[in-house]
Amino acid sequence: MAEDKLGNGVNNLSVKGDQTEQPEEGEHVNPWSVRAADERGFDKDKLISRFGSSKVTEDLIDRFERVTGKPCHHWIRRGIFFSHRDLNLILDRYEAKKPFYLYTGRGPSSTAMHVGHLIPFVMTKWLQDTFDVPLVIQLTDDEKFLWRDLSYSEAIELAKQNTKDIIACGFDPNKTFIFSDFTYMAQCPAFYGNIVKIQRCITYNQVKGIFGFGDSDSIGKIAFPAVQAAPAMASTFPQIFKGMGDMNSIPCLIPCAIDQDPYFRMTRDVAPRVGFPKPALLHSTFFPALQGAQCKMSSSDERSSVFLTDTPKQIKTKINKYAFSGGQATVEEHREKGGDIEVDIAYQYLCFFMEDDDELERIGQEYKSGKLLTGELKAMLIKILQKLVLEHQQRREALSEDSVDMFMTPRKLQFNH
Repeated sequence: MAEDKLGNGVNNLSVKGDQTEQPEEGEHVNPWSVRAADERGFDKDKLISRFGSSKVTEDLIDRFERVTGKPCHHWIRRGIFFSHRDLNLILDRYEAKKPFYLYTGRGPSSTAMHVGHLIPFVMTKWLQDTFDVPLVIQLTDDEKFLWRDLSYSEAIELAKQNTKDIIACGFDPNKTFIFSDFTYMAQCPAFYGNIVKIQRCITYNQVKGIFGFGDSDSIGKIAFPAVQAAPAMASTFPQIFKGMGDMNSIPCLIPCAIDQDPYFRMTRDVAPRVGFPKPALLHSTFFPALQGAQCKMSSSDERSSVFLTDTPKQIKTKINKYAFSGGQATVEEHREKGGDIEVDIAYQYLCFFMEDDDELERIGQEYKSGKLLTGELKAMLIKILQKLVLEHQQRREALSEDSVDMFMTPRKLQFNH
């Protein structure tokens, strides 16, 4: 590792400075806030151009299926996971039977997660099952302590409660390590060591340019990006990768929403300076609020989404009362003109949670033609979400404290690839 070069800093890295596509008026995307300019949401090609990433093309999907021998997840086929950085290199390693791992995370800001929070975890579980590789999941309780009005103990408790929802997604306990920053920092000196190496590479002006920090932001916020970057270094987890040769030669793949990309653009720029490979990324688009893509989804606003604690009755009420409709004002007008699936939230949610491509296509065509009414479309979604949430609640209820502790204990994982 070229220790003498660590102080050189990050060269010319600014999320704002190298965007070729500027946001539309009223639109903003950053790690803490996402809002579309109107109810049609975001133009994915413009997001790719703005962030400088690569499109998940049909050729890449075809190669993914050839290499793994499995069909791609419907979220990849439908363009929900639409952008990437170096996914092709991860496929190269899988083909060559060289090790890599998965890394994703969650900022625990509330006791109840909503269905939108499931997106990265469901995709990550599918990737774990497909590749048979280890997975690390970071709970940034320190970030929420710094950004939210939470006490230290509250932040730790939220992380533990969110861990239960994450485990309930069905992760393999033999291949998965879940950690909170507050706890793991005390358990693993290598974690803090990698954080400091990253911090030494980045100046205040650079992190201010990347994340928009101001002079009144605490030094904790300014230092935090290195904490989210460090799990992209395999040596942050010596208990997992010890005995596998040079730990810092093992890359990771990070499934996440594209608003988290600034953290990992910074990480990718720093990586060669601290002697580890650049992380690869697979970006998703955004899960819209019930009121539409232009509204902010918030864990503190129960009307903005369906939560994993909601009852079947609450789910039905929320969808019927709050889900933005692309239908017409009257039944007669709807039969004549049809509905707009591009803005209709019930249809947009079905794109996430209905697996059958042919059935989704049929529903979309019937809604656009006016044959299917808004109430009928919402009824289909209600049935799917009620089943999804109830099954999640049952898996969560079945978890023991010992099971949670086991997932969060630093240990050697079992994997074949």
